[in-house]
Amino acid sequence: MTKAALEAIRQIVGEKGWIDGQASLEPYLAEQRGRFRGTCLCAVRPASTQDVAAVVEICAGAAIPIVPQGGNTGLVGGAVPDGGLVLSTERRTLTLEAGVILADVQKTADQADLFFPLSLGAEGSCRIGGNISTNAGGVGVLRYGNARDLVLGLEVVLPDGRIWNGLRGLRKDNTGYDIKQLFIGAEGTLGIITAAVLKLFPKPKQKETSLVALSGLAEAQSFFALAQDAFGVSLSAFEMMGRTGLDFALRHVPGLKDPFESPHPYYILLELSGGGDARLKESLEKALENAFEKAVIEDAVIAASTAQANTLWRLREAIPEAQKHEGGSIKHDISIPIGRIADFISQGSALAERELPGVRVCAFGHFGDGNIHFNLSQPEGMEKQAFLDMWEKFNRMIHDLALGMGGSFSAEHGVGLLKRGDMTLYKQGVELDLMRSLKSAIDPQGIMNPGKVL
Repeated sequence: MTKAALEAIRQIVGEKGWIDGQASLEPYLAEQRGRFRGTCLCAVRPASTQDVAAVVEICAGAAIPIVPQGGNTGLVGGAVPDGGLVLSTERRTLTLEAGVILADVQKTADQADLFFPLSLGAEGSCRIGGNISTNAGGVGVLRYGNARDLVLGLEVVLPDGRIWNGLRGLRKDNTGYDIKQLFIGAEGTLGIITAAVLKLFPKPKQKETSLVALSGLAEAQSFFALAQDAFGVSLSAFEMMGRTGLDFALRHVPGLKDPFESPHPYYILLELSGGGDARLKESLEKALENAFEKAVIEDAVIAASTAQANTLWRLREAIPEAQKHEGGSIKHDISIPIGRIADFISQGSALAERELPGVRVCAFGHFGDGNIHFNLSQPEGMEKQAFLDMWEKFNRMIHDLALGMGGSFSAEHGVGLLKRGDMTLYKQGVELDLMRSLKSAIDPQGIMNPGKVL
């Protein structure tokens, strides 16, 4: 039955959409960090929504599990196959269909003198269907929200092969359940997103970027309050990085230079955007001067050009890549109330050092929306695998701390395979029962991305 079903699928997608050789399948089997690797019968790349629906209908009839993949840039193993079939959207590159690369969405909006604000490190390879399915975050959440805040409508292939056409561009539609929200952030476990209607915004006519040096995170919280008061909705990014992460970037990424003459414990990368008012830069200079006089900040540089702004952003964006050169790294993608960030990093660092002397805390992330990447690098000289074997122990310690402060164990990376145990441990029974009920009602065979999230 499976063999006949796969042959029927092959006829639908054609040779350009069929992948079954081991070497050809390799890019579809592993996740970016190398922690998970799966197996599959084949990978298919349908060319249209109708082809996706036909493939899903055949899989439903033969009970073949389906794992949807976009750019396969996820960080929790949510797109790693476990047998079954990989359904990739990478062949679908028309307008706002699921296979459009995020950077191309941004470019298309820009060409129309508009702005699509979703922006993250993998934007040159991740695809919009995967961004929506994982409710991606990134650096623009402070002003514009997560992916789910940017979606007006969806088209979804359901687990039985039917197509739900919810491609409506309405800002208001109060007619019962908001069905699209079920699929946003579901990581492909309820259906396959094949197209979307996205919100666009007026293109910012002016941006001002500054890198600010601080003595501690308590000062970062004070500076955030000052920035909110001074800039209001013009404040579009407020990114934090510690000195350890900046040292990693300066050490391993060619072309980067420290903008300051001496090191500082913490840094804030601040961005303002507006409609072209020349006073935006004056407001920034005045606010920085005020913060300096109050001893809230120690130093600051303001980008004098787009190229200089890009260089400052590169310091922040280079940290995850640079950390790979420092040996093993244990990751935490936590969300915490902004008023508790300083406490969390202080207590988390103390706990980690107590458990493993010499461990290096590399904390950075989206301070303005409370999302911190609390990453740990192995002590110098320690064997990499011995450090990585402590992954679950450190996760439990850090996640317990985050939840105890009213936070979450996953802010923007999702659950996938990596954090299923955390779901059982930290989610309330009623909440899990509701999620399982939804899964059972929409995907009774359990063929959509099986084993992920729940």
